[in-house]
Amino acid sequence: MQQEQEHQKQRGGYLALVDCNNFYVSCERVINAGLRGRPVVVLSNNDGCVVARSDEAKAPGIEEGTPLFLAKRFFQQNGVQVYSSNYELYGDMSRRVMDALARFDDEVEVYSIDECFLRFDGSPSPSTLTAYARQIRSMVRKWTGIPVSVGVGPTKTLAKIANKTAKKAPALRGALAVRLGPTLDRLLGDFPVEKVWNIGAARARFLQGHGVTSAQGLRDARDNWLRKYLTVQGLRTAWELRGTPCFPLEPTYPAKKIITCSRSFGKPVTRVEELREALSVYVSRAAVKLRRQGSACGKMEVFIQTSPHRTERAYYGPSAKVTLPVASAFTPTLVKHALAVLERLYRPGHDYVKAGCTLSALVAQGTAQLSLFEPDAADTREQQALMATVDTLNRHLGKDALFLAGAGAPGERAWAMRRDRKSPAYTTRWDDLFTVEAG
Repeated sequence: MQQEQEHQKQRGGYLALVDCNNFYVSCERVINAGLRGRPVVVLSNNDGCVVARSDEAKAPGIEEGTPLFLAKRFFQQNGVQVYSSNYELYGDMSRRVMDALARFDDEVEVYSIDECFLRFDGSPSPSTLTAYARQIRSMVRKWTGIPVSVGVGPTKTLAKIANKTAKKAPALRGALAVRLGPTLDRLLGDFPVEKVWNIGAARARFLQGHGVTSAQGLRDARDNWLRKYLTVQGLRTAWELRGTPCFPLEPTYPAKKIITCSRSFGKPVTRVEELREALSVYVSRAAVKLRRQGSACGKMEVFIQTSPHRTERAYYGPSAKVTLPVASAFTPTLVKHALAVLERLYRPGHDYVKAGCTLSALVAQGTAQLSLFEPDAADTREQQALMATVDTLNRHLGKDALFLAGAGAPGERAWAMRRDRKSPAYTTRWDDLFTVEAG
């Protein structure tokens, strides 16, 4: 950690956090300009509850997490436009935003689907930084149509606080740069401790119980006390609030140690054939993520679940693991092992509502320990080339352009996640492009 801090001190400069405003809603508005100025909400998987809201939807008190079935009448009465999650659209728009931001700096950390860190070298004044932040904001809006807020500070945590402040105060016009001094002291004194980055609900309750209610109080707490009760992570957060970088910029993601893919079904599933289809899809998607980071899977866990809320039948949610003879990234191999586990787990007479898989014991492709007893279990060059071709075609032609026959045709999966209010994927599917007829 000391080496990382020294590296940042030598480079100097500030970090900027660029955060897309109401990202899912903003993506829908890029495609449908008629939604601007109107209340819009986006729903979670299977159209369950609200996960994104426009400012116009927040005004009448619509809360994140509101179940659709409880608020449907309210939405109708107040003219709220309701959309299912369109992950294909959001993923593509996120890529466009990140590509635009990469033009401003070589060191870019994509933190989430709608957040990104950038570095500003040198020690310019806050006014210069704020002007540059507004330039970024203007260019991203011009190139992608997505509104963003930009917060700048000497550390990631302070950049986060600047971003949240800029987003809430219209007078700041979506951009704020902070530096150490009295102005920052006042800002931290007004900033609730529960909203500080890396301070979760449990830590916030503990801090509030000990009289620490603001970011300034956290910053000024004693190091020994912080380390004892909030661990090193909490201590680093306090140091960041003091202007000491502890969380360096990470231009590339570290490889994941586990990869999970699971979904709730659009309707309860009783037949093992449908469970096979669903599990084949989920394993295939996990395998894509596996290959994307250049890994192979050594162990796999498979699970299926009934609803824990139904009282007419006891809950059934078994899981089981399998160790592969040789770590693999070949989708058919992974699916074969997953389906063998499913056969052991499945019990007829249940209504299953969810299934999934977790890939673990990940190793770099080409470094897997071979098997003395199953010498042919390793992925061949032909299999690796096949997967590379499939991934490339699906990336360019759209997800599920090529798929395993056992996964069922995309349009015929009766168990598939319910998205009755989904907008077309205008930017990723040829079939969803606008059609213009000339008379």
